Amino acid sequence: MSIELIPLPGLPSIVPGDDLVAMLADAIEQSAGGAHADDVVVVCQKIVSKAEGRIVKLADVEPREEAIRFAETYEKDPAVVELALAESIEVLRMVDGHLITATGPGFICANSGLDRSNQHGEGQATLLPLDSDASAERLRAGLAKRLTPTPAIVVSDTFGRPWRMGQLDVAIGAAGLAVLDDHEGSTDWAGRTLEHTLIAVADQLAAAAGLLMGKADGVPAVVVRGFSYTPAGGRAAELVRPKDQDMFR
Repeated sequence: MSIELIPLPGLPSIVPGDDLVAMLADAIEQSAGGAHADDVVVVCQKIVSKAEGRIVKLADVEPREEAIRFAETYEKDPAVVELALAESIEVLRMVDGHLITATGPGFICANSGLDRSNQHGEGQATLLPLDSDASAERLRAGLAKRLTPTPAIVVSDTFGRPWRMGQLDVAIGAAGLAVLDDHEGSTDWAGRTLEHTLIAVADQLAAAAGLLMGKADGVPAVVVRGFSYTPAGGRAAELVRPKDQDMFR
């Protein structure tokens, strides 16, 4: 099996209210020759957030006292700290200048996923979508009206990992595919029964597409072609490890 990664460059700079579905459909037709069977479109979170209006002017943010104290201690922007706290559902670490939070369905990330890079104006920040799985569903439903067959969708963002150095793209939203592939009970090539093999398919697709989606590359979406996935109503929220199984909390 081989797969192909097809970048979708040339999308215009997204602003709130833009028809992201139409822009993606046009780009897929122009750069990928339309949709093929088993296509997965990986879309970076930032253009989804921008289209949905999840942009904040830092000058309009009023930091709470806790945010001001933390910012002063570690030479941070108090507005950024406030946004990170406001967007979180749980603060896991707030030490040594690091602010690690859980946001959305429980995604653990730095600063609640707030992003200040590649903004239209100075002093702006982009927040994660309110519900990235719902965002992926809307994109797929819209593309279904333009493209046949309808591709699956993965919304990706760049996260760090507790066991390893560096960051990579992971799935924070998904539609049209099973996000996990459970091999428990199957056998490997040597005939051994597998017991704990659960593959994060959506994360693998996001990471593969991330090879072409650097912050300076101008590629906000990638078509992954040739990968045989399981069509299903999977959600990226399924990738969140339950608290009682999380050894790093």
